[in-house]
Amino acid sequence: MSTKKSPLTYEPVSAWEGCSTTTRRRQVNALAQRYIDFLSSCKTERETIAYVQKRLAEAGFSEDFRKASVMRSLHGKCLFAVRKGRSTLASGVRLIAAHADSPRLDFKQRPIIEQSEVVQGKTHYYGGIRKYQWLARPLALHGVVALENGKSVSLVIGEKPGDPVFTIADLLPHLAQKQSAQKVSEAFEGEKLNVVIGHSPALASASKKDPDAKSPLKAHVLQLLNEQYGIREEDLVSAEIQAVPAGPARFVGLDKGLIGGYGQDDRICVFAALEALTSARAVANGQSMAVIFWDKEEIGSDGATGASSRFLQYCMEDMTRAWAPAIPVSQVFMRTKALSADVTAALDPDFPEVHEKQNAARLGFGPCFAKFGGSRGKYGSSEAEAEFFAELRGLLNKKNIPWQVAELGKVDVGGGGTVALFLAAYGMDVIDCGPALLSMHSPFELSSVADVSATVDAYRAFLEG
Repeated sequence: MSTKKSPLTYEPVSAWEGCSTTTRRRQVNALAQRYIDFLSSCKTERETIAYVQKRLAEAGFSEDFRKASVMRSLHGKCLFAVRKGRSTLASGVRLIAAHADSPRLDFKQRPIIEQSEVVQGKTHYYGGIRKYQWLARPLALHGVVALENGKSVSLVIGEKPGDPVFTIADLLPHLAQKQSAQKVSEAFEGEKLNVVIGHSPALASASKKDPDAKSPLKAHVLQLLNEQYGIREEDLVSAEIQAVPAGPARFVGLDKGLIGGYGQDDRICVFAALEALTSARAVANGQSMAVIFWDKEEIGSDGATGASSRFLQYCMEDMTRAWAPAIPVSQVFMRTKALSADVTAALDPDFPEVHEKQNAARLGFGPCFAKFGGSRGKYGSSEAEAEFFAELRGLLNKKNIPWQVAELGKVDVGGGGTVALFLAAYGMDVIDCGPALLSMHSPFELSSVADVSATVDAYRAFLEG
């Protein structure tokens, strides 16, 4: 939706304009609270996909491609879901693609060390983080420990009232003169992102039974892990344990107009796409509606559960074989229209110099279309066709859904990639579309309450066509 001061000018419209009544504001706030609850409980890709599976099962989705509502997951880290439309698959499907992973700290294979009277967990950071943001803040541990007998143990420590939390100690300013003079990239080393996980030895009666006398503090931590979860140190070798910010997502501001929390890149798009898929109307002659939530986007989309894998292809092949065996799957791909649902950077009030203001996204102005991604000379990018972009503009304008358009920062300052190019490789029409965030990739990202609602509306409109 755009307000035009004259037939020749264009200005985006604030998404808050559609929230001007008490009833509508109440609906928008209720959706925001549901999103906050989702963010608070889904801090890893496994937790996110498990949430999606539960919601889809409640909505009648099954794993049987002979049915009209189908879902399939892989390794509990990525998921494809589709609702059969009234139109034949010869016209393709309407697809929304997002990613369920977020930047974090992963425990190393042999993480536990004892030094200077403290037990620490060594980490390897995942994705693009600013390392200093992870120091001196409460962290929680989320993960899965796979045992050699084939069983897995899930753990979440640091989220419940009374739970201990964890942290990475920072250097005191009195001794940080040298560090303060260094570049940020040099002052904070990845090998020093060690999470504090213990400090005390076991009770005397228990410590006598432990053969590891050289590291009594580490021995106590291992003893507690064994008592509470039945795991040994060797089991950590085959574990996936993530250190993430502890605590729930929250409303931000006296007016509660913003949402603050970890992992909004890109779980805000997962949430919005799921809401859209489960609430979209079956439209006469409408195409089939699908979503895919991938893993590994933050590290290049490689691996079995990333966008560069064959997971989408296999799901589309099985869908076509079940619903329209006479139609070549290549035709389904070529006629599919897709949104690469990912966030973009909002115009930062304190650092406007890194943005080109006319082509910068603004908080509270609805989902943002990015015609292309990549960096500098559009390297590593997919670029949407003009005709497809125009079609989407017309669709949202017709339904009075606010939207905007932007690039990720000034041309020579930086940039970023999404999964769009992996979808474009199949020949389908695709464009990036998602809400803007402040503090993107930080442990506490900010989104607009109005943008959450507008993004759900936009995704639903796209699926319904």
